[in-house]
Amino acid sequence: MLIYMIRHGQTAWNAEGRLQGQKDIPLNETGRRQAAGNGAALKGILGATVAGFDFVASPLGRTRETMEILRRAMGLDPLAYRTDDRLVELSFGDWEGHTLPELMAEAPARVEERSRAKWNFIPPGEAAESYEILSWRIASWLADVTRPTVCVSHGGVFRAAFRLNGMDEEEAANTPIHQDRLLRIDATGMHWL
Repeated sequence: MLIYMIRHGQTAWNAEGRLQGQKDIPLNETGRRQAAGNGAALKGILGATVAGFDFVASPLGRTRETMEILRRAMGLDPLAYRTDDRLVELSFGDWEGHTLPELMAEAPARVEERSRAKWNFIPPGEAAESYEILSWRIASWLADVTRPTVCVSHGGVFRAAFRLNGMDEEEAANTPIHQDRLLRIDATGMHWL
């Protein structure tokens, strides 16, 4: 298995520290530059092998825009990729759109609960998910990867991939997820590039 994972570029909500989840927030200018930079880096890494790669993204707008900018920077047709619903970010339920300081002012006990057990915490609201629940979707997607793949997704998807590749729950839930770097997953493990 060989996968290059790219987190979508920065959005205004990322810059403000807001929980995005499944809200469809567009990239900001920093995010567009990050996507182009990741595309240039990936072009140098893949070179002539690019034709052997599957390109797949979460169907949310910020991941699709990242993929299209990335592919354009690689000199590829920006629209020649597919989406997979399993790669959508986890749902933060009623917490989407809020910062942790805002939530701490409204529901300090719930925020404290999350800080003690972030991996398994389910925010309030319909269809909200934990990282553990998200990891079930991502395990299903990983089981279907049959060729070298470039994947544009979300921070939570990276966390699930970390856990599924042996990282413990606490580390997987709290490791920083870069928007301006590539993550290579192969038989030797996971490596930030």
